Amino acid sequence: MKYKGRKLGIFTICCLALYYGVAYWLPASNSIFLGKVSKAFRAFLCRHIFQHCGKNVNVERKANFGCGLGIELGDGSGLGVGCVIPCDTRIGKFVMMGPNCRILNQNHNFDRTDIPMCNQGLGPKLHCVIEDDVWIGREVLITPGRLIRKGSIVGCGCVLSKDFPEYSIIGGNPPRLIRSRKAE
Repeated sequence: MKYKGRKLGIFTICCLALYYGVAYWLPASNSIFLGKVSKAFRAFLCRHIFQHCGKNVNVERKANFGCGLGIELGDGSGLGVGCVIPCDTRIGKFVMMGPNCRILNQNHNFDRTDIPMCNQGLGPKLHCVIEDDVWIGREVLITPGRLIRKGSIVGCGCVLSKDFPEYSIIGGNPPRLIRSRKAE
């Protein structure tokens, strides 16, 4: 079966059905009841869904990644409870993601005023890259095309609409550099 010009094998489709039909609803990884089993089951399925899924990953309950095409998740990284990750997103090693984070990869066109915005279509897809050792707080919204550099921290509720240097601590809306983690 092809989806958006890419081939999805029968086994991948079965893993997707198991993920969204069963694993999606299982308890969070920190749950006393079935937490470790749920974590292992979701990781097993994601290894067969994602383009790359590293070792010791934590895909939390209700993480939504569509069909998972082109998604890369590095060693020791996690997808937070209820997060939304679009296809072709690359997440490096040792990335922590809080609950309810959203990554966007496309916006509506709005340049023309003579046509309603809902009839102007969508702009190009711009994919997000999250480098190694990043901490993304609760309910962060990442706009299309963002590069979150190595060692950065993005504070809770931030709408990340621009890129920052490595080892940045970022917060607010609009986002601003709070400070650098590197010693000056």
